[in-house]
Amino acid sequence: MTSIITSYRGLSLLARLNWDRLMYGITIAVALVAGSVFANMFL
Repeated sequence: MTSIITSYRGLSLLARLNWDRLMYGITIAVALVAGSVFANMFL
């Protein structure tokens, strides 16, 4: 049980530290999809 709690704390710390990088990736993916959709609508 102790190892499960320790690994959970480690994963939550890792997620908190890399949250901004995850958001950058999601933002870029959304921008690419939106650009593709608008390009298909107007061309």
